[in-house]
Amino acid sequence: MKFFALTFAVICCFASTLAKIEIEDSVLVLTKDNIAEAIEQNDYVLVEFYAPWCGHCKALAPEYAKAAKKLEEGGFPVKLAKVDATVETELAEKHGVRGYPTLKFYRKGSAIDYGGGRQADDIVNWVIKKTGPAAKVLTTVEEAKSFIEAQNVAIVGFFKDAESDGAKVFLEVGNALNDNHVFGISSNDEVFNEYGTSDGKVILFKKFDEGRNEFNDELDVKKLQKFISVHALPLVVDFNHDTAQKIFSGDIKSHLLVFLSKEAGHFEEYVEKIKEPAKKFREEVDAPAMRIIELEQDMAKYKPENPELSSENVLEFVTAFTEGKLKRHLFTQDLPEDWDKNPVKVLVGANFHEVAYDKKKNVLVEFYAPWCGHCQKLAPIYEAVRFFYLFPIFAILETFKKYIYNVYIFSLEKNTKTVKI
Repeated sequence: MKFFALTFAVICCFASTLAKIEIEDSVLVLTKDNIAEAIEQNDYVLVEFYAPWCGHCKALAPEYAKAAKKLEEGGFPVKLAKVDATVETELAEKHGVRGYPTLKFYRKGSAIDYGGGRQADDIVNWVIKKTGPAAKVLTTVEEAKSFIEAQNVAIVGFFKDAESDGAKVFLEVGNALNDNHVFGISSNDEVFNEYGTSDGKVILFKKFDEGRNEFNDELDVKKLQKFISVHALPLVVDFNHDTAQKIFSGDIKSHLLVFLSKEAGHFEEYVEKIKEPAKKFREEVDAPAMRIIELEQDMAKYKPENPELSSENVLEFVTAFTEGKLKRHLFTQDLPEDWDKNPVKVLVGANFHEVAYDKKKNVLVEFYAPWCGHCQKLAPIYEAVRFFYLFPIFAILETFKKYIYNVYIFSLEKNTKTVKI
């Protein structure tokens, strides 16, 4: 009798805890008080971080509810949930939310970004795929051959023990990247022999360039992900709508852009010239007249001195970039001869960095447009104020004639910060 009473008490307590999670249209409503519980008690949870005023969130809401209902009715082990990020601000910050809506998929507690569409069927298909195996098990040579032949790019892990640490790393990467790539895994000796490999190896098979690339580094999630993102694309990528996301969202943050016309008659010849330097620098610069764009430095652009497209020139250009010897290429107006004549200096792209970032002086810069009424009213005041303050340099820069990559107004001195007005 005591045992029954104890069991009953535990069940009641557990049910009481679960009751804290509110449900709207089959979607769990999560807060900082219950999100950890929801993720812990469900192997698969898709969480939408939203803002009530966000138009995209409003458009997604009915499709998200439909998807939740379909998964519930189909008996799939996936829960859909939502968090009002404008209320749960600390929670949004903790989970890396930078915009709305942000969707995160939690697979046994481990989070990945949602990569599917915004319609109900897209959501359902994506999460079902994520709940399946990360890699297809290849038990025979015939299965392996068919699997590899059917794909433009196929990543295969060779592991004697599917429960080994290396295999777990491989499968974790498979879970994270199987939106765009296909993974297979084998422990069969005949398959190992067929492809001339050994235990613990990962090979990327592809129908272009080298045909296959073997991962020879320590099996680590980030290292393997980078290996795949680098080698799954051709040495020279045709930059278009379909490839843009793969190029600019990958691990390579510097890109060599070559502008060629396919109609001009020498397209393939020029592409061949680019391949050799692309092969040498493929883990540093992605090679898709010729410019390097650096994504992590405000889209900084670099232009070669010699515009001729040859293997030697491309190699020299990219080598100089990786060694830090190139100067940024700026779109700029011509520098006036009398730019330094008046108390208020004239800046353009060509002299902006030299003057504005002079570490020995404080500099105040006004970025203006000549047609702007507020700018016109400020002009005489700006000229007059120059005599009453301690800034050694007052300057103006016309922003709308040419593109300038940095449009801040600031004072520079040691230990001071750039400020935006």
